[in-house]
Amino acid sequence: MIHPKQHDDDKPIGRLLTRREMIRLLGGTGAALLVGGKLINIATGQTPSSTPEPTVTPAPTATGTPLPSCIVRPALTEGPYFVDERLNRSDIRSDPATGLVKEGVILRLVFNASDVSNNACAPLQGATVDVWHCDALGAYSDVDDPGFSTAGEKWLRGYQLTDENGVAGFTSIYPGWYSGRAVHIDFKIRTDPDSELGYEFTSQLFFPEEYNALIHTSFEPYSQKGLRDVPNEEDNIFQSSEGLLALELTENDDGSYSAIFGVGLDLSQPITTTEEPGAPGGPGGPGGGRPSGTATPTPDA
Repeated sequence: MIHPKQHDDDKPIGRLLTRREMIRLLGGTGAALLVGGKLINIATGQTPSSTPEPTVTPAPTATGTPLPSCIVRPALTEGPYFVDERLNRSDIRSDPATGLVKEGVILRLVFNASDVSNNACAPLQGATVDVWHCDALGAYSDVDDPGFSTAGEKWLRGYQLTDENGVAGFTSIYPGWYSGRAVHIDFKIRTDPDSELGYEFTSQLFFPEEYNALIHTSFEPYSQKGLRDVPNEEDNIFQSSEGLLALELTENDDGSYSAIFGVGLDLSQPITTTEEPGAPGGPGGPGGGRPSGTATPTPDA
């Protein structure tokens, strides 16, 4: 049985700008990107010696005034387990009905969203950022799957609105894995979720293999299942990411991990999606969820 709000199709949404396009879009030598915690000149690829490296705070939202990040990332397949729960919360670990908190290593994830249309790089304010992922043992909430049934439970799901700096933050746990896929987190950014005319971008985040190995073999409840069966380099979805969707993690003094993910969206490019049959891509499906359509930019009306 499919949840009435559950999307069971795999559809890539959005497009990837090349480095040359980004240089042209942002005006050449004056623009900079926040890459891996460092400010990088987009034209030269160099790190200014006078630029301090930003720090990641343990809070689920960034403090101060974060630098806008204009890295344009590739969109990837949505997968079968997006449920539009409309849960406005920054800590997504618990089930809101029972208060049950999912066990796992704490992960604090900050999105830094920018609008790169109109030849500018501006913080994207008021966008809805949805995050959802499996628990430490590979199950998703609020779905009926051949391997489990979690209908009515809503842990590890939620959304936040980006603030005036384009920032939205979450507290969750390090994800587990299911057979056929690399370790990942799904996310979606929408400018107007209630309108078909709103901009929508969907993609996935991946994790360094050294952290997957450490966490999944050394900590409960992950160690009950052990190391994933598909590393990043063998995952067909990761192979479509060009390495631009891998998180760089910071370990905090309390044993938790943090990451800042910057993403630039060209809101001037509406997207239409052509769908075709594809593998379901969830824990109960074969192949782990391959893209099943093509995303084609359309001109403004």
